[in-house]
This record gives sequence, structure tokens and C-alpha cells, in this order.
Amino acid sequence: MIEGAQSEVGKHDEKEQVHDVVIGVLLVEPDERSPIAKDEEKRLVRKLDRRIMPMLCILYLLSALDRANLGNARLQGLPRDVLHGDPTGALFDWANSAFYFSYVFFLVPVLILSKLCPPRMWLGCMMIGLGLSSTLMASAFNFPGLIVARLALGFFEAGFSPSFPVYLSLFYTREEFGFRTASWFMFSAVAGAFGGLIAFGIQHIHAAIASWRLLFIVEGVPSILLGILAFKILPDRPEETSLLTEREREIAVDRMNRGGSADVGRVLQKRHIAIAFRDWKLYAGGVTYFAANCALSSIQGFLPTIIASFGFTDAVAQILTVPPYMVAALVLCVTTYASDRLQRRGVFLAGTNAVAGIGYILLLVFPSNVGARYFATFCTVAGTYTNIGLILTWFSHNLGSETKQAAGIPLYMSIGQCGSILGSHLFPSPEAPRYIKGFAVTCGLQFLSVAVALVLATYYVWENRRRDQLYGKPVPEAVVDVSELADEAPDFRYTP
Repeated sequence: MIEGAQSEVGKHDEKEQVHDVVIGVLLVEPDERSPIAKDEEKRLVRKLDRRIMPMLCILYLLSALDRANLGNARLQGLPRDVLHGDPTGALFDWANSAFYFSYVFFLVPVLILSKLCPPRMWLGCMMIGLGLSSTLMASAFNFPGLIVARLALGFFEAGFSPSFPVYLSLFYTREEFGFRTASWFMFSAVAGAFGGLIAFGIQHIHAAIASWRLLFIVEGVPSILLGILAFKILPDRPEETSLLTEREREIAVDRMNRGGSADVGRVLQKRHIAIAFRDWKLYAGGVTYFAANCALSSIQGFLPTIIASFGFTDAVAQILTVPPYMVAALVLCVTTYASDRLQRRGVFLAGTNAVAGIGYILLLVFPSNVGARYFATFCTVAGTYTNIGLILTWFSHNLGSETKQAAGIPLYMSIGQCGSILGSHLFPSPEAPRYIKGFAVTCGLQFLSVAVALVLATYYVWENRRRDQLYGKPVPEAVVDVSELADEAPDFRYTP
């Protein structure tokens, strides 16, 4: 008992020491702090990369497989077994969109709640829930059962993927953030490629259960196991994690406060939640995210079906979904790396939206040219996935405070995910193979997003110049007091 008590006292003392280090770092003036050598910082970033990035990428890969496997299951007999054949495709559309109803409804409150929990425990539990929901879709025997499983999947996804930008912002500066965001989001595109390969392989397995049921099991069980592993692998906040030494923790906290001032511990600044809901820029971001997610949900739910409508067999269509996803992963990484180096997001976002829009124009203009239509899928998939990565990167460091991130990110995401609901209903089976309505609506949204992105980028440039004139240029990498005004603080500067 004495040893146990001593152990508890030791843990308490360690937490107090960590808190004192954090407070000390935040209160000391920038020029009085311990100098941070570049090689020290590089070693810390490499250590964080080795520990965080592989785990986040694999977690996101499996969660993306769990989200998108309904489109593959459609070609493996799910409508025949569960939806009574579904000749119009309406029941499948509702099953596909059910995920987004719970996702949108729970997004804001769940992500705000996540701010109060240890990140590794939160992400691990959400991942386990995703895996269970995906696996249980294999047990659906009717339409209501499938809907319940998809609603559960949406709930856990609301607490999972949107947490990633907030989590990464604890460890990486805005110059490093874009490429790391692209690295994990790229695995959504990789999941699309893997999903096609896995579905193709399972379709040729002679199992005792239907191929689509086996698909849900094969892609769901690993998610559960990896969620358990996340408890051990992922670090908590920089000021709390035992992964870092005292010196590394000091450097990590300093990095976390560059261009802003981070929260100390798992707290909420309630006034920043109200500031987020009054910020017009988040609603503009919601428009761009709406357009991107309308395209994304239609790609994830219908790309195999769209390619099959070109005249290919279902099995060949599964394989032909792989190249567009692989190209999308490459374009995403190259674009976000360039936007990191130049510290420009809006112009790149406008460009990739235009690429996606051109792809939809090609699908509309060439109704019978298979080569042109297949090339168009490369444009739409690459443009759409890059759009999502850039939007996630753009807003994460432009909100000023952690609490505004926790409220603002799910706010624009919840608006954007309404586009996912729309995209789930734009490609009914009777409109194959041209899908004029689906392609036209999605095309129009891409070019609307081009305009919004340019307006936002122009505003950010103008506002930065205005603050420079009024308050002078801030010291690079200095701590900015955002405790009262978040991103509206005089010394805060946006990434345009």
C-alpha cells in the first residue's frame, strides 16, 4: 500500500512539474527563453513524425475503407440481398446518406467535447466504434438494419476524422502543417484504391457468406484492433505526454505557441465558441467544403458504378477505380507541399476546384467517348481529394485558438457534410449512364467554390496588410495573445 501511495504521489508530482514547465514557457518573454537550436527542433519533429504520422495514416486508411465500402458492396449483391433489388437505387441512396445525417448532427458537440479528453484515448475509442459499426453492417438483413449501422458509423466518424486537424496543430507549426495534413488525408484516396483491390479479391473468393458481408468484416475488424493499439502508440498533448523529455516538452510547447498562444491542458474557452459561430469566414469555408463533399460522397459511393456505366464489367470497374485514386494521392501531396512552402492556400484551392470542374464538364460533353470519360474521372477524383486536404489545412491555423478550432472546424464541416447528403442522391440508377443532373450540379458547385476561395484569399491578404498598417508587423514566431479575441487579435496574421 505504501508503494502504491508513493507511486500516486510520484505521478502527481510529475504532472505538477509538467504544468510548471508549460506555465514558465508561456510567461517568459520570447527573447528570454532558452534558445532552441535548429537541430534540436529537427530531431523533435522527426521523433513526432515517427510516432504520430504512421499511426494517423493507418487509422485514417481504415476509417476511409469503413466509410466508402458501401459503394463496392453495391456491385457485390447488397441491393439484391438487403434492399429487395432496389430497381430505382433510391434505397441505396438513403443507406449511403444515412451516415451523413448522424455525422452532421453530432459533429459540433462531439468535437467540442473531445477537447476535454486525452487525445489518444478519444481517437482510440472512436476508431473502435467505427470498426464495430462497419463489421456489424455485415449482419444487416433488411433496410432498417443497414440504416442503423450507417447511423452509428456516422456518429463515430463525427468524433474521429475532424479531430485530426486539431490534434496535429498541437505538434506542428503552420509551415509544417499542410504536408502532414495531406499525408494522412492522402490515405482516403489510397483507401479508394485499396477498396477496389480488396473488393476485387473478395469477389473471387468462394465463401460461405455473401461477398459483400465478407467485405464489411475484412475491412471492419482491423479497425477495432488498431483502435486498441492507438491507446499505446499515440501521444497526448505536448505538455502531458510521457513520450517527450523535459527539454523536448519545452521545445514542443514553444512550437505550439508560435503565431498564437495554446491552451494549457484540456480546457475550453467558452467565449471562443461564440466567436466561432459569428465568424463569416467559417460559413464561407462551409460553402467550399459543401462543394468538395458533394463531389467526394458521389465519388466514394458511385465511382465503381459510374465506371461500370462506361461499358465495363463490375469486376473490371472495381480495378479501374484504382488509378484515379493513386493519381489523386500524388496530386494531393505535391499541391499541399507547394502550398506549405509558399504559405498560400486559396489560390491552390481555386485551381484544384477548377480541375475538378473541368472533369465534370468532360463527363457532360463526351457521353460516348470512353477514353475521355475515364480521363475525366482522374480530374474529378484528384481535384476533389486535393480540395478537401487544402480546406482542412487552411482553416486549422487561421482560427487563432484551440477552442475556436474545436468549435469552428466542426461548424464549417457540418455545413460541408450537407453536401455529402446531396451527393448521395445525385446519381440514381435510372439516369445511367449519362447522369446529367449529378454531373451538372457537382460541376456548378466546383466553380462556385473557385469564386469563394478567391474571395477568402483576397480578404486574408487585405486584412493582414490592414493590421500591419495599424499595429506594425509582428515578430515572426512570437507568442500572440489570442485569449480574448482568437484570430481577431491585433498581432495575429492569417495564411491567405
